Amino acid sequence: MKVIIIGAGPAGLSCAHELSKSGVETELFEATEFVGGMSRSFDLWGQRVDLGPHRFFSKEKRINHFFAEVLEGEYTTVNRLTRIYYKNRFFQYPLKFSNVLLNLNPFTIIRILWDYLIQRINPIKNPTTFEAWVTNRFGNKLYEIFFKSYSEKLWGIPCSKIDADWAAQRIKTLSLIGAVWSAIKGNAGNKHKTLVDEFSYPKHGTGLLYEKCAQQIQNNGGTIHLNAPVKRVLINESNRTQGIELADGTRVDADFVISTMPLTTLIKGIENVPTEIKNAASQLYFRNTILVYLEVDGIDLFKDNWIYVHSPDVKHGRITNFRNWCPTLYGNKKTSILCLEFWAFEEDDVWSMPDENLAKVAISELEKLKLVPSSMGILNSKVIKIPKCYPVYETGYQKPLKMLENYADCIDQLIPIGRYGSFKYNNQDHSILMGLLAAENILGNNSTNLWEINTDTEYQEEGEIKDILNQ
Repeated sequence: MKVIIIGAGPAGLSCAHELSKSGVETELFEATEFVGGMSRSFDLWGQRVDLGPHRFFSKEKRINHFFAEVLEGEYTTVNRLTRIYYKNRFFQYPLKFSNVLLNLNPFTIIRILWDYLIQRINPIKNPTTFEAWVTNRFGNKLYEIFFKSYSEKLWGIPCSKIDADWAAQRIKTLSLIGAVWSAIKGNAGNKHKTLVDEFSYPKHGTGLLYEKCAQQIQNNGGTIHLNAPVKRVLINESNRTQGIELADGTRVDADFVISTMPLTTLIKGIENVPTEIKNAASQLYFRNTILVYLEVDGIDLFKDNWIYVHSPDVKHGRITNFRNWCPTLYGNKKTSILCLEFWAFEEDDVWSMPDENLAKVAISELEKLKLVPSSMGILNSKVIKIPKCYPVYETGYQKPLKMLENYADCIDQLIPIGRYGSFKYNNQDHSILMGLLAAENILGNNSTNLWEINTDTEYQEEGEIKDILNQ
């Protein structure tokens, strides 16, 4: 049996690792020169950084076993501190009662409680949008402060057009009463999956996990091809996968194809796809990311690992300070590397903006937030643009997505997985699990419906998958 895997991100590599370890002939094709996908790490100005913040925290036994097995002890525990920045103030996350009292005036607090009460009395029945879902759960004022601005920066569409699925996946067990009660208790015994205080982290960046995984795949006899973009998956007359065609025209046969390429690209590349399926694929789209790295001439900036920037007066939505992760990232360097995240579509002006102009925007916004002392200069800047990072959950996306899922399911031996491949807003934990379970399905040890991972379903709520923790 031979298996071809498209993409060397968390899902593709974890699948290849398990298959090659079991003696399956495994061949992996990656379009870029790197492994790790969005979770890769790289050297920059004498330090080590990731593509934005990526932490590892899970109670799923399969995932933790994979993490420990691959890293072989080369990881540490990082104390987490993340805050929300809104209107020149920092809000602790998880919520702390004293911090809320200091940051919000009494009138705002009364308005939050009033809006929440009104919403409890007159709830929205079956909310279908992110705006309606969050307002229904927290009240309008809290929605405006902590959800609206950041979400619209990330997705590039109004919250009234974002599907409620995103809220259901990411914050489904949070409530205002629960948050206030947690704050009053000082968060003692808090077990909500997004509110963890520490996380595991590879000593030389998240990408170390995938670099070591790639090496172990090769040690197991697997093959990894870099700079090898796949044009399309080949399907025979019996509607069975028979291999792939590379961008250079080379064809490679296989018994199974695991695809982590964007689901829309996968479907559009298959020959003789029905018009209605192509039209469905055209209704789904992704959001791009722009990362602006700045080297700051100093080490005592702010203490957070990363900050969520909810302030509507700046364009970026998150800032990572890699100085606050682990010492092996920066060694003896006496500078700090910050990463500011912007999001865009291809048609947005910011996406085509020259790197030097993007750096100027980032520096200007950093100064506006006053997170870096004016005495500390900016020594270097670097811009990385990553297309198709986030599958956009626009209202009504489920119908075309379901059409693509059903179509892919009708093709024997084709298995789409991962954030791109399944059009799911996965964390690396979810993607790793998808890869591991896909391997188990092929090996005959399981029959998991992989589309159900990271969805708000009974399968996730009551099965082992429920213990996957958000990043």
